[in-house]
Amino acid sequence: MESQFPIIQIMNEQGCIVRSEYREQITKELVMTMYRHLIRTRMFDRKCISLQRQGRIGTYVPYEGQEACQVGSALALRDGDWMFPTYRDHGAMMTFGRSLTQTLLYWKGRTEGCIPPEGRKIVPPSVPIATQIPHAAGTAYAEKRKGTKNAVIVYFGDGATSEGDFHEGLNFASVFNVPVVFFNQNNQYAISVPITRQMKSKTIAQKAMAYDIPGIRIDGNDIFVVYFETQQALERARNGRGPTLIEAVTWRYGAHTTSDDPSKYRDQEESKRRRETADPIKRMERFMQQEGWWDEKWANQVQEEASVEIEQAVAEMERYPKANPADMFDYVFAQPTWTIAEQKNAYFQWKRGIEG
Repeated sequence: MESQFPIIQIMNEQGCIVRSEYREQITKELVMTMYRHLIRTRMFDRKCISLQRQGRIGTYVPYEGQEACQVGSALALRDGDWMFPTYRDHGAMMTFGRSLTQTLLYWKGRTEGCIPPEGRKIVPPSVPIATQIPHAAGTAYAEKRKGTKNAVIVYFGDGATSEGDFHEGLNFASVFNVPVVFFNQNNQYAISVPITRQMKSKTIAQKAMAYDIPGIRIDGNDIFVVYFETQQALERARNGRGPTLIEAVTWRYGAHTTSDDPSKYRDQEESKRRRETADPIKRMERFMQQEGWWDEKWANQVQEEASVEIEQAVAEMERYPKANPADMFDYVFAQPTWTIAEQKNAYFQWKRGIEG
């Protein structure tokens, strides 16, 4: 089955273009935009890990290694499109217009972090596994009923394909031929469970056959193939040709979350090797050097600008007044149930007790 769903590349690990039909579309302007976003998202991710270790934000979900998946796919979207992210897709959200401050507020546990920027259809990140998939299919159906050209992208990991929501979302989308792209980031581990324990099928892309929709398998560390294949899938969706399942094969270098220790369940030497051979940013730098587009001074400036933006966002996040704990209880139901009311009263009694 792997031979039927080979991993597609446009740019190989050495930074060489292996599909010449895309050569003219890969402009210097596009490459520089992509590189800026790659650097910005990676630096932000590393900063967040540091903030969590200092106790300045809560438990954090890193994505380093998966930047090409998120940046490339988000850049393929149009302004009116919808994004349904998971808890690991803040790189995609920031690329699509969510501010760094909003993203930090989310990881600070603030409700403000769930509000999308004006004019952007970014749904709050889904923490329960795969629940966003049927939501995305339903939203795409609504856009179809309204007769728009808007499309939907929904992100999920390899572990989500074991959930019933995965089947229900793809089945609904295929039956009603709705404009949605199912974007799977196969980082090969669902927390500590390797993909070989998650499924017997050799690929995730082949699961598309059960729903009679296109399924493609791409190199998730090649930002060009991510961008162009996602763009093509979105165009098929806009033009009434229904959903597509994309499996982007990638790798997360670090932990599942900041409360996880990946050395307990996998060989971290593999992550070190992949940093040298398959890293999405190093690959892009190799390409730029071969094209004569690499400028060390410019690259340093990109990092400096990203650093300033990140530090400003951190300062803005920390200037926010303390959150109201009542928000945890007041915004669950329109009318609080007796159980919620009981929990709220218990919490504030405890709080008054420790404050004297």
